[in-house]
Formats: sequence, C-alpha cells, structure tokens
Amino acid sequence: MKKTLIGLALAMMTTSMAAFSATPPDTLVVAQSLDDAISFDPAQGFELSTVQSFNSLYQRLLQSDPSNPVDLRPTLASSWKAGADNRSLVFTLRDGAKFASGNPVRPEDVIFSLSRVVKLNLEPSFILTQLGWNAKNVDSELTKVSDNQVAIHWTADVSPSFVLSLLSAPVASIVDEKEADSHQVQGDLGHQWLNTHSAGSGPYQIRRYVPHEVLLMTANPDSPAGAPKLKNVLIKNVPEVATRLLLVEQGDADIARNLGSDQFSALKNKPGVKPVAVPIASLYYLLFNVKSSPVMANPAFWEAARYLFDYNGIANDLLRGQFSVHQTFLPDGYLGALKDTPYTYNPEKAKAILAKAGLKNVSFNLIVNNQPPYLDIAQALQASFAKAGVKVTLIPGISSEITAKISSHKFDATVTSWGPDYFDPNSNAAAFASNPENGSSTLAARAGWDIPALTAETKQAVGESDNQQRAAMYQKLQRQVLKSSPYVIGLQARQLIALRDNLKGYQQGMNPDMVFYNQVTK
Repeated sequence: MKKTLIGLALAMMTTSMAAFSATPPDTLVVAQSLDDAISFDPAQGFELSTVQSFNSLYQRLLQSDPSNPVDLRPTLASSWKAGADNRSLVFTLRDGAKFASGNPVRPEDVIFSLSRVVKLNLEPSFILTQLGWNAKNVDSELTKVSDNQVAIHWTADVSPSFVLSLLSAPVASIVDEKEADSHQVQGDLGHQWLNTHSAGSGPYQIRRYVPHEVLLMTANPDSPAGAPKLKNVLIKNVPEVATRLLLVEQGDADIARNLGSDQFSALKNKPGVKPVAVPIASLYYLLFNVKSSPVMANPAFWEAARYLFDYNGIANDLLRGQFSVHQTFLPDGYLGALKDTPYTYNPEKAKAILAKAGLKNVSFNLIVNNQPPYLDIAQALQASFAKAGVKVTLIPGISSEITAKISSHKFDATVTSWGPDYFDPNSNAAAFASNPENGSSTLAARAGWDIPALTAETKQAVGESDNQQRAAMYQKLQRQVLKSSPYVIGLQARQLIALRDNLKGYQQGMNPDMVFYNQVTK
C-alpha cells in the first residue's frame, strides 16, 4: 500500500535506510548531509544545506538566470532604475506577487527584510553592510516611494551594478513582514521562528524540519515563480556517503548529493542512475605565509612552486572527476574570469628557478585539514615538491586547529579552499588581491602580503559601473596575482551528484544557493 507523505517522512526520520521500491511520484527525495544546518532564516543561514534551500523557499528582488548566472533577471521586482547620484536604485515591484501566506509583497516587506539583516547582525550581514549600512542608519537608507516602489540608498563608494549583485544573494531574500512579526519573540524580528520555518514567496515552503533528520518542503502553488512541478521535496540527512550512493542505486532516493570521487566513479554504467559533475565556485590552492621565513617571502620560490603543483595529476588521476585545473582567482563562470593555465608540472624548471635565486635545501611545514580531499592533495604536493629537492613536512590537524594557526600566522604554508560569499567578482578579488589595514580576514592578510597597489585597484573595480570595464579590471588583477603572489591556485571543484535517470528539469549552478528543484519531474 502506498505510504502517505507524512508516513514517508516519519519513516525516513527514524530509519537510516528506508525500504521502498520507488519514491512517491509527487515527491522528490534527496539524500545528503543536513548536519551543518543551523538556521533557515536567510538573515543567518550561511551553511551549505540551508543556503541550498533558499531558492526553493524565498525570492529576491532580482536573481541570477539559472542558465547564465552572470545575467541578473527581475524576480520580485519587475524593473529597476539607478539614481543620478550613482548611490541609489529604485525598484518597481511585480504586480500581484504574494507570499506563501497569501499576504501581498509590499515595499514594506523589502524594507523590513533588508533592514532586519543589518539589525540582527548575524554572519552573512557583512554582505549588506558593505554598502555602509548599520543598525543606526539603515532605516533612513531604505524608503517607500509608492505602493509598488521602494528606493535603496547607500554611502559606500560602490557602483549600482555591484549593489545589484549583493541584492541577488540569499541574505537579501524578501521575508513576509506580517508573518514574521506574528511570531516575534522579545523583539527578535521573527528570527527564532524562522530558524525552522519559512515566510517567503518561493515555489516551496517548509512543512516540517527536524534537526539532523529531515527537511520536508511542500509546494507553494501561488508562488510568483510559478507552481513547482512536484508537490514535495523531502531532504533526508544521510551522513555516510556510501549510504547515499546505495539509496539512489536502489531507487529509495532520487538524488544523492556530495559524493566522493570513488563513489562517483563506481556509478559509471550503473543502470537507472545518472552521474553528474557540476562545476562549483570553490578553488583549492596553496597559501604561503610570507612572514614565516625569507624563503616563503621570496617571489622566486612562489614561481618555482607554480611548477611543482601537479595540476593534472591531482585533478585527473588522484581525484578523478572532482576537480578541473584552474589557476586564477575568479572561478570559471564569473564576470571577468580568465581560463589562463600557463603553468604545468615541471620539476626541472622549478629546480632552475630555485638555483638561480640561490635557494638551496628548501623546506617548509605544510599544515592541512586531516579530511579528504585536503590531506590527499597535501600528500600529492609533498611528493611533487620532493622531485625538485624541496622537503615538505605535513602537519595534519582538525579544521579548528588549522584555522587557529592561520589566524595567528603560526604556519609556513597551508593547502585549503575558498568559495565566494556572493555571486560577484569582488567576493574573490577582495580576498586574494586586497589587504586594507582592517582586512585581517582577507587571504592576502592571512599570507602577510602587503599590496597597497592591488588593494587600490580592487577598490576601484568595485566602484566601476560598466560591466565591460569591470571585467577588464578583474582580468588585470588576476594576471598580476597569477604571475607573482604567495598563492598557487590549482583547482576548481566540481560537486558530484547522482540522479535517478527518470528525473528531468533539475538545475544547479556554480554558487551554493543555485539549486533549483521547482522544474523537476519524474
């Protein structure tokens, strides 16, 4: 007898492997880890699991086109216009747009949503406070123009095109003010309730969430995005990668997310299953601490290291399918991204560079997260550097230990990864090519790399309104960092996914939030 939806949800909450021959025809079942989820409030949610849900639950004024993320398209706004002062935008809201509650989308909801992010001051709030907003001034920067128009002002020296990119980020999701206010506790702007519920206009809404167990989303047929094709999305917490793979092979899950390269390779020629490798915006790189020793600060050593990173060996042989070779700081798919890969693994050339610079008996300690793929990459680098006589001593540790050492500058080098916080080239440029006095969190600051000229160029680029000019500025920055910097950027990651082969319409983009379930059919 066919299980009801709630029966199915309860079964998946209480068992590690549910035994059905096929998933219900109106329900998409996704197997992945949910253990990272902290909050489904877009003002706080910054973890992979929650960010991946926001396109299902909420909409922004404008969002990236799933087929071409660089293009921003109207969503809850029907149009917008930049002010003559170059420090404001006026948005006209879409006619008839409603939240899942049935409440209309109003200028007041836009003002409430953006200002609450700043006032709550939780982790992703920095994306909006880049505009010069703070708890004291944000209410004056957001104004209702008419019943269907809202004006957004800012004081920071940034262009309207950059502001539009920020407003397409999940943190700028538009929340139903009336619904949030009805659940307010001690002036928290509905935050406690929104941790486990939703109040958006997306194609789905949260029906039930049990931490570390299951997220059940049900259709919002009146969404301005249109009714989704399937009635429900059930995301089951399956921490073990092997179990996820087994569930999708057996037909007990429709999608298995975040597979490893071994599991992905095992799926080839499996009946009923389609493996998909989605390029994502996560870059893996070596970072040298220039303050740790004269060798780590020597540009000749940086150049030699570029020829000692076995790009193809790691991407194609060691971690099959999980990475592509990428050597510049903007991921492929971003505005201005370069595909230049001038460096190849060449120990003899590296030896010559080191000899010419008088660098002999070079050695350094490489701290690394003890989890794959970081430790796998570090071990490969230890072997490839040894071919040029460079001794690399690996010091594995748990993530918190590695982070603490990097923050306190107590390291020679590390191999790690970086992913953009929002879909705009400044997110990476500000990390790799900028080190302002207060920029202790930038990668350049972590490397101890003093770069006033590049910092100024990065600031200039974010103030440029013309996207062609912006792209050219970021390309120049990338070439400078590629040629000489204390980073060796080597790889761009792919997310490895398994789909049942009867699924159609699933879309996923390169940023974590670009997961789209609403057009899926089976």
